[in-house]
Amino acid sequence: MKVFCGIDWASDHHDVAVVDGEGKLLGRARIGDDAAGLQQLLDLLAEHGDGPGERIPVAIETSRGLLVACLRVTGRPVYAVNPMAAARYRDRHSVSRKKSDHLDAMVLANILRTDADAHRPLPADSELAQAVAVLARAQQDAVWDRTQAGNKLRSHLREYFPGYLAAVQPITGGFKAPLARTLLVTAPTPGQAARLTRAQLKAVLKRAGRQRGIDAEVERLHAALRVPQMRQLPQVETAMGRQAIALLGKFEAACTAADDLAEASVELFEQHPDAAIITSFPGLGALSGARILAEIGDDRTRFADAKALKAYAGSAPVTRASGKSHAVMVRRVKNQRLAAVGYVWAFASLTASPGARAHYDRRRKAGDRHSSAQRNLYNRLLGCLHHCLATGTPYNELTAFPAPPKLELAIAA
Repeated sequence: MKVFCGIDWASDHHDVAVVDGEGKLLGRARIGDDAAGLQQLLDLLAEHGDGPGERIPVAIETSRGLLVACLRVTGRPVYAVNPMAAARYRDRHSVSRKKSDHLDAMVLANILRTDADAHRPLPADSELAQAVAVLARAQQDAVWDRTQAGNKLRSHLREYFPGYLAAVQPITGGFKAPLARTLLVTAPTPGQAARLTRAQLKAVLKRAGRQRGIDAEVERLHAALRVPQMRQLPQVETAMGRQAIALLGKFEAACTAADDLAEASVELFEQHPDAAIITSFPGLGALSGARILAEIGDDRTRFADAKALKAYAGSAPVTRASGKSHAVMVRRVKNQRLAAVGYVWAFASLTASPGARAHYDRRRKAGDRHSSAQRNLYNRLLGCLHHCLATGTPYNELTAFPAPPKLELAIAA
């Protein structure tokens, strides 16, 4: 007799339902979100046949949290069911649109009973791969936070201090550079910046770590900060300067977090056996490789073939056909993190791989726009990556992008 478990999770408690192969309720419970609640859940499953030889599969509407992590450690299949899919299944059990936590747990258990093949269990990634995923995703979030904080600061500076943005634009990195940030802390308003002497500017450059070309940069900044510009009222300008310092603090915190997490991600990623294969691909460094590993994991059974990986990454198109209507469109439902690093990967490969550049140019000549050609190239690279990881072989340019027959003859001649 097959047994299935569904868990409707919440922040402080979880509702559990266990059903048999015919959908009959075998047991139910409400457990706490603690060690005692986990033990109560394991005891309930053990009462209905759960053991080392055959683990009862569990369906839950999340892939994160301590409960999910502990269930994965037990070796049982854990299915993270999309909440939108679970909501559609609920209508099969009640047309009155009633809802309760116990009913939701029953729905999740019955999803596994009837349609387990249509859902994928969480991958059995190694502990190292899961640790890389934590750091790489956190670093990607920090980069996004840095971009958002930088945009807010730039927008605020345009409202009262556009001369500062013009003055730091020639600096490598713009106002994100240490020199630009040090300068803003020293003189957060146009009035204060215009009063900076050459000696003070020289001290600012040295505090920011500048070692070469100090005198020339001092003269440039000294002139740029004195260019006439529109000004706010004095008290308003001072207040906006204080706000700029506060926004700069958030921006610097995001920059520090992104840099620290990048270093930690690279350090952990380089310990993984797949690191050498992933970074052998053109356009992939240690940090972008860590992001790739974080999303695809190291469970070789996760993707049945390269086509499944491409669909998961969103590089493969999706077809909508009904009657006389037939359309091939961009896949919107995908792993957004993997899609984000894929764009960077494809773009960087254009200068690192002659084959990738030729493939991109062919797609452009065929009528593809830049984004479509980039996505098609990413799709090709993902197929190569799936093959290399499955066979344990590094990237080979001639295998990935074979030379056209005419070019081969020319080379032979």
